[in-house]
Amino acid sequence: MSLKSSNKVAENRYELEIEIAGDVFEKAVNHVYSREKNKIAIPGFRKGKAPRAFIEKYYGDQVFYEDAINELYPQALEEAVKDAGLVYVEDKVDFDLVSAGKDGLHFKVTITTKPEVSIDGYKGLEVTKKAVNVTDEDVEEELKKVQNRSARLVSVEDRAAQKDDIAVIDYEGSVDGVPFEGGKAEHYSLTLGSGQFIPGFEDQIVGHNIGDEFDVNVTFPEDYHAEDLKGKAAVFAVKLHELKTKELPEIDDDFVKDVSEFDTLAEYKEDLKKHLTEDRQHAADDEADNQMIDKLIELMKAEIPEAMYRNQAREDLRDFSYRLQAQGLNMDTYMKYTGMDTEGMINSFLPQAERQVKIRLALEQIAKQEELSATEEEVAEEYKKLAENYKIDEDKVRAFIPEENLKQDLAVEKAIKLVRDNAKVTEAAE
Repeated sequence: MSLKSSNKVAENRYELEIEIAGDVFEKAVNHVYSREKNKIAIPGFRKGKAPRAFIEKYYGDQVFYEDAINELYPQALEEAVKDAGLVYVEDKVDFDLVSAGKDGLHFKVTITTKPEVSIDGYKGLEVTKKAVNVTDEDVEEELKKVQNRSARLVSVEDRAAQKDDIAVIDYEGSVDGVPFEGGKAEHYSLTLGSGQFIPGFEDQIVGHNIGDEFDVNVTFPEDYHAEDLKGKAAVFAVKLHELKTKELPEIDDDFVKDVSEFDTLAEYKEDLKKHLTEDRQHAADDEADNQMIDKLIELMKAEIPEAMYRNQAREDLRDFSYRLQAQGLNMDTYMKYTGMDTEGMINSFLPQAERQVKIRLALEQIAKQEELSATEEEVAEEYKKLAENYKIDEDKVRAFIPEENLKQDLAVEKAIKLVRDNAKVTEAAE
């Protein structure tokens, strides 16, 4: 492969002129012939036995050219981009075939590239960090949450449903007398007053007794996720099977022994305070980091191609799909439930994708300007850490994550540390 020329034709767009030698192209054509000949029928020859010359005479000299070009093109493009000193952004490639034949392959491509980035003033950024303070009231509130999680459910039979009861119900919803998809369930446990169902539903169960069958009349909100139900009046036929309520345990030393490794309430409270302080400290650090990132984005100058945002949004969508699968769901079901298509999902990820792309470009440029790089020892340690985290062999991690990508990630981490270490942090009252 030979890069004949590289010319900037627009912002972040380059035209590359590429040549491939005749013997290399001939080898690719012959490889395609060997692969495809068994599928080709030529009069006078059994299938797969016709010589290449006869096939080319019958179908035309260029019968194998397209497949040969497709075979050579990916590596040729990759090498040309590298030789041109560019970084290619996966996007639509404009391909123009100049010539193909015994003399070789000659073509032009126009590609989208990563933008040129400049950034200054990233040292000494001023950020405000919230002071962390955990009060006795905060600890008591956390203790109540633990108490609530440890509550025992007891059946209620001598009164009507009240707020905070757990009602076990059958329900079937209809609009204009026609049942709708997803509007039916049996023996569903609903905490009254939780706001889990649309406004008004839970309130109309309050006051009913076990065994009652009744209608619940509600109107779907205008911003409801299902397009065909937005703003529609609906009737739910409901049957109340069971009522349960939570019985809270007494908070004392015995309770502490049941829910923790501690023996006394005083020790447990001290531990709760410690963890609350750590959590709030992390939250304050994250908020300060976000201020810092916002300032870095403001300082960066670059004409970023839209393709970079959309590529990142697609990657975020793939990650979201994997998380759904881990929960036993799939993307098709999710999109049907939300009334969105793939393009709509990508668009919903664009705002966060834009922020991700911008901060990555800013940090990469800082790493470049500060000559930050990862040592071989740091790379080896990171591969080892990833293998332990994912519980797979290190060789598999290395196969999945190219070393060059890992080095760049580590350099970016050093860049954010440099910015953080040089920031001017002012502590504000909580």
